[in-house]
Amino acid sequence: MKSSRTDFLLLAAGLLALWQLVHWAVGPDVLASPWATIARAAGLMRTSAFWDHAGATAVAFAVAAFISIVGGIALGLWLGLRRFAGDVADPILGTLYSIPKITLYPIILLIFGLGVSAKIAFGVIHGVFPIAIFTMNAVRNVAPVYHRTARVMRLTLLGAALTIMAPAALPEILAGIRVGVALTLLGVLIGELFAATAGLGFALRRAMDIHAVTDIMAIALLLFVFAAGANALLRIVERRARHGG
Repeated sequence: MKSSRTDFLLLAAGLLALWQLVHWAVGPDVLASPWATIARAAGLMRTSAFWDHAGATAVAFAVAAFISIVGGIALGLWLGLRRFAGDVADPILGTLYSIPKITLYPIILLIFGLGVSAKIAFGVIHGVFPIAIFTMNAVRNVAPVYHRTARVMRLTLLGAALTIMAPAALPEILAGIRVGVALTLLGVLIGELFAATAGLGFALRRAMDIHAVTDIMAIALLLFVFAAGANALLRIVERRARHGG
C-alpha cells in the first residue's frame, strides 16, 4: 500500500513537472500553467453557475449510466445464456461498439431533439455496448458446473441468470461496468459540446469559443478528477468482488 502511494505521488509529480515544462515551451495562450489551472478550478467551484452546469451534467450522466448498466447487463446475460443468439450478436455488437458514435449524433438529434434526452441517448449508445459485450463473454466463461447446476435445479432462463450466472460472472461484469460508465460520461460530454444549453460540456465549448485557455484547462481538470475518482471507486469494488469481498 505504501509503495502504491509513493508510485502515485511520483507519477503525479512527474505529470505536473511535464505540464509546467510544456507551458513554458508553448506559452500561456496555448496551455495554462498547473498552478493557474488549479486556482481557476477552485474559483469556478465557488460560483453558482459552475454548479448549475455540473448538476445538468450529473443528471444526464446518472440516467444514462443507469440505463447503460441495466440494459447492458440484461442484454449480455440473455446473449450469454443463449449460445446461438450470442454467436449471431457477437460480431454485430463488436461492429456497433467500434463505430465512431459521433457519426450517429445527427440521428440522435432527429429522434430526441435538443435537450437532456439527446445527451442521455448519446451517453447510452457509448456505454451499453461494452457492458453487454463484457457481460456476455463473462457468462460464456463461467465454469460448466454452474450451467449443469442450473439444469439440475430446473431453473428458468431468468432464474439461472439472476441466481447463478450473474454472481459467478460478477467480477467480469464489474469490469465491463467500469469501462461502460467511463464511456457513458464521454458520450454525455460530447453531446453537451455539440447541442446543449447547459452542462460542463456546454461550459467547455463556450470557453473554447472565446479562447479562455485557463477556463478550458480548469474545466478539463475538474472533469478528469471526477472521472478518475469514479473509476477508482469502481476498480475497488471490482477488486473486492474478485477476492470474494
